[in-house]
Amino acid sequence: MNILAIIPARYASTRFPGKPLALIQGKPMILRVYEQTAKAFQNVCVATDDIRILETVEKAGGRAVMTSSLHNSGTDRCHEAWELYSRQSGKVFDIVINVQGDEPFIHPEQLREVEGCFDDPSVELATLVKRIGTKEELLNPNSPKVIVDQNWNALYFSRAPIPYLREGDLTDTIIKEMKYYRHIGLYGYKTGTLKKICGMPQSFLEKTEKLEQLRWLENGLKIRVAETEFETIAVDTPQDMERLNSKTFSI
Repeated sequence: MNILAIIPARYASTRFPGKPLALIQGKPMILRVYEQTAKAFQNVCVATDDIRILETVEKAGGRAVMTSSLHNSGTDRCHEAWELYSRQSGKVFDIVINVQGDEPFIHPEQLREVEGCFDDPSVELATLVKRIGTKEELLNPNSPKVIVDQNWNALYFSRAPIPYLREGDLTDTIIKEMKYYRHIGLYGYKTGTLKKICGMPQSFLEKTEKLEQLRWLENGLKIRVAETEFETIAVDTPQDMERLNSKTFSI
């Protein structure tokens, strides 16, 4: 399989403008994500809508492409970047891996776990989950939850706690015993499927939960899920960045 890893990186952000270029212990966050991704894949590309991000990546020896500022999702940006990179490089890719640009310490093993889903030739879409261990994490609407079937295909994604516990108290102990999963926003797409889903209109469930992967499920596609044991560190706010730059945090 020929794989292209794409890191979408917008400059504009309501909560944290300029986040991809924010420094983590002296290095722009987007470069940390790029370096971690390059440990797993040979072909890596940043997809951005801002010349400052593009120049930062290219000056460090990385690859980047300029994409439209009008995209509604990282998946749409990945689609344009895949087409641009393929034309520029002259290479043909079977799989695109969408890597979140705000997880500077993503583990290469996690990227390979998503890649491994495509060992099954029937898989068109793949993503990653991690077991939830606390009530606080389960109830956090900013952390989407996932339920899967017996074949490890996603049944549903929600910002609400799923499955609903009808009897008993929702304690940390119960949560650890049950199979609650948190979605980690890594995606893998066969390139033909990537083109297909980017042509689909937004769906009712997607608009309701603000989760684009629900569009794919509503259109009858299956999303294969891999479970990871690795923890991720996402940067959502300037306060998160302050913590990573504190003397108590070590890389």
